Amino acid sequence: MSVEFDQIQMEPAYRKVAAAIGGRILNRSLREGDRLPPETELARQFGVNRSTVREALRELESNGLVTRRPGSKLMSVSRPQHLALAGAVTRGLVLHDVTFMEVWEALTLLEPPMAEVAARARTAEDLLQVAAAAAQFAADNEQTRTAVHRAAEFFRTAGRATHNQILMLAQEPLLQLLEPSLGVMIDKVPQARSRIMTAQRKISEALQERDTDGARTWMARHIRDFRKGFEIAGIDLEHRITGG
Repeated sequence: MSVEFDQIQMEPAYRKVAAAIGGRILNRSLREGDRLPPETELARQFGVNRSTVREALRELESNGLVTRRPGSKLMSVSRPQHLALAGAVTRGLVLHDVTFMEVWEALTLLEPPMAEVAARARTAEDLLQVAAAAAQFAADNEQTRTAVHRAAEFFRTAGRATHNQILMLAQEPLLQLLEPSLGVMIDKVPQARSRIMTAQRKISEALQERDTDGARTWMARHIRDFRKGFEIAGIDLEHRITGG
């Protein structure tokens, strides 16, 4: 019996350089703000051409791990920005043909427990931000685009009150996917704006009182309302979400 082996995949040198520098960043040998050596010095250390180092730095920069600060010729270690990470996940989910139903189900599983955590972890500053987000929606929701942004921002402020970066990062792509359909729903369902205001007020009150059960219950009701609104608006929840 003959045995077949797969060919060994040869990795470009710039990828190896990027992986080596990225490894130092991820294990915290290089920390945010640290400057990398000049390209010529990196080329000497790695034993590669300067062009190879430059390509490696481009890849690291595109991943948010290094950046060139204004006025500096050297690359510095950075952290990927929250919205950039979420945006990449959002694009990936769109390319995987996620549906409105999948987004709604994910929100159903994520948002009520997040509201419960927020009721326990919120600070006085968090309460001010949540109240401000609710007030902005109530005062300025006539324009659909503005209303959608304000509605999503309320979720974000409540999410920030959890002080859990993983939960916030999990939340953001779902909100980005929700916004286009939310605009259609708000336009077609007359009572949508008033129901959103009621839910925001009740959730804000629960956070204020550290009422974990109330926060969870009202957030769950808020998410259920979105599905009802989609159905009234005639939005097919099995429809695949496309990029805007």
